[in-house]
Amino acid sequence: MHSPAVDPNRVLEEARQAGVRFVILRFTDILGAPKGVTIPLEDLPEAIETGKWFDGSAIEGFARVAESDLYLKPDLSTFTVLPWTRGQGTTAHVICWVVNRRGERFAGDPRAVLARVMERAARMGYTYVVSPELEFYLFRAEGERFAPAPHDEIGYFDLATDLAYRVRCEMVETLRALGIPAGPGHHEISPGQHEIDFQPADALRMADYLVTTRLVIKHIAQAHGLHATFMPKPLEGRAGSGMHTHQSLLRLEDEGNAFADPEDDYGLSPLAKAFLAGQIAHARGMCAVLCPLVNSYKRLLGGFEAPPYVSWARINRSALIRIPAIKPGRYQSTRIELRSVDPACNPYLAFAAMLAAGLDGIERRLPLPPPVEEELFPMEAAELEARGIQRLPATLGEALEALEADEVIQEALGPLAAERFLEAKRLEWEAYCRHVSPWEIERYFHVY
Repeated sequence: MHSPAVDPNRVLEEARQAGVRFVILRFTDILGAPKGVTIPLEDLPEAIETGKWFDGSAIEGFARVAESDLYLKPDLSTFTVLPWTRGQGTTAHVICWVVNRRGERFAGDPRAVLARVMERAARMGYTYVVSPELEFYLFRAEGERFAPAPHDEIGYFDLATDLAYRVRCEMVETLRALGIPAGPGHHEISPGQHEIDFQPADALRMADYLVTTRLVIKHIAQAHGLHATFMPKPLEGRAGSGMHTHQSLLRLEDEGNAFADPEDDYGLSPLAKAFLAGQIAHARGMCAVLCPLVNSYKRLLGGFEAPPYVSWARINRSALIRIPAIKPGRYQSTRIELRSVDPACNPYLAFAAMLAAGLDGIERRLPLPPPVEEELFPMEAAELEARGIQRLPATLGEALEALEADEVIQEALGPLAAERFLEAKRLEWEAYCRHVSPWEIERYFHVY
């Protein structure tokens, strides 16, 4: 997967004309947290030529001390001026590849992980296209602190002229100014909950967009005295935030949708069914990557259309994978929607795991289990077992065990990234298990 060739001289000239004074060289750590260093525009040519050195041992999940010399090589196709900085130390950002001293991509760079799996798909003749639905909450301030208190009391698709409506419109407008295909946006099910959707793009570019989008949303919310959170389940008894992701494979030869078959009852080609079967087979193994927080599994307990069971369907909106209906004559829009992903994931690793699972289904020609259109929650465990319907992991600890047992997903991440991701997440899970919560004190302190 190679980025489009961009003339560095043209980028530098356009930056000077825009009055750019500083450039943020951006990347993410293994958990998806944004990282970067700000340099004067005058230093960008050197960074383009030789890379900007940094200490990889200081970054979560990156190199150990003995192999710490890493470099940031700008991907100039991502160079963009940040609109809110214009005229005030105008700043641009550019997403970088992380490389070693020999100029080779660093295996622990999440962006390189996804690029490697995308290159595998390209060798099979396909490009992987995704379209996420990003959900988040906006909370208001209480004194000098932000608390989990929604800023409104309206619900799904409700229209309002309050502050959050204007803020959400500003978010979409800013994202589009950055070249990110965002919109539409709408209010979600719970008070204070919002969603911004994205037009389809190849998975590497979409992962770039999502990392930038989370920064933009937080920046604009803060500028208006609000706090945006992508925490999957910030409120008990309210809907969790997901990042349902629509997926398709396009043929490189003609850009046609390889998932489409208008003669099939579900509109799916044999290739799409094998891809779907792969994601069903690896649903538990990739869950820790798609739902990476302790808090993620409080969303996946069920309710509010969260998918706790490994199944697929068209009508059943609690299914793990749903097949959206396509209008007659619009078969190029055929796609499958994976509904377990949450907005706290590292999108590079998440898309890499999802694509690898689907490609494994294609390569092994895995059979697709029958759809489950009826409600699963009332079913007894024995019936679910008899029908071969598994449950997604109930905790981060269980999800890590499933990842450790899934060779396909670990291979997709690569030995280094898989090791560092598991290491970081085991520490998180162990810290949670040791923590004594207020709920435990309230429930047990005076009873036992």
